[in-house]
Amino acid sequence: MHVKLTMFNWNDLESFIILSRSGKLNLAAKKLKIEPTTISRRILRLEEKLDVKLFYRSNNQYILTDDGTRLIIFAEKIESEILSINEEFTNKDVNLTGVVRISLPEGLGIEIFTKYLKEFYKEHRDLEIELLADTKARSLSNKEVDISITLSRPKKGKLVSWKLSDYVIQLYGSKEYFTKNKMIDNLEDLTGHKFISYVDDLVDYPELNYLHDSFNNIKILFRSNNLQAQLNAVKEGIGIALLHNFIAKKEKNLIPILPKKIKIKREYWIVIHEDLINIKRIRVVVDFISRVMKLEKNNLNI
Repeated sequence: MHVKLTMFNWNDLESFIILSRSGKLNLAAKKLKIEPTTISRRILRLEEKLDVKLFYRSNNQYILTDDGTRLIIFAEKIESEILSINEEFTNKDVNLTGVVRISLPEGLGIEIFTKYLKEFYKEHRDLEIELLADTKARSLSNKEVDISITLSRPKKGKLVSWKLSDYVIQLYGSKEYFTKNKMIDNLEDLTGHKFISYVDDLVDYPELNYLHDSFNNIKILFRSNNLQAQLNAVKEGIGIALLHNFIAKKEKNLIPILPKKIKIKREYWIVIHEDLINIKRIRVVVDFISRVMKLEKNNLNI
């Protein structure tokens, strides 16, 4: 049986991918170094060929429709394969190009990885890194990200993972806080103190719910899903919080509370979809992450 195939122009698909990521026509055009009208024409041609609407258009913002969301999964697979072909058959000395999107917990992104980026770009000046540092879990299966650093090993999916490092969380308060509040000498003294924590229903990682896992009957005065905001609130004396040691120990104004009794260990895992593990640009970034974590291992475990 002969099946008639619909042929696609890679330029059309590439424009679709870039527009879906940027959300704005002018940004996508700048990225591709072409006119916005060219992107509009390519998207229209793709929509006509597929007989679907790919974007909702509102106030110069382009948002994927359900059909667009379905297509992006296939389009990004094609993009990965094209990049793999280029990497495999072009000159080995040519600089790697393309985008590698990484999701990771906020503290790790702010305090650890950004300070090593300068060294990374000395070797790979044309490789683009997109760092998503927050409390949201991103899907590797749907290709929302290429690499994910998580707080536990995934239990399902076609994923490759290994443990990067342990890290330590302890309870901290500021010197200013304890000028106005009673010092904490034992666990029973925690009752009545003001705590700072995450917004529970906006956290995708159950491993971040360490406050409720560790203490009962506590009063949470301030919540934020931004780790820097939590840290600033503790520094300003608003309350006490469980903080990453590798962040809090740098702050001279902060005091560890019951350090021998309150010491929570967590883990960082690196996770990659098995389809991407042999793509050179992914391997380069994975190697970079692994090197950074080895260099920071002692810092994370203190």
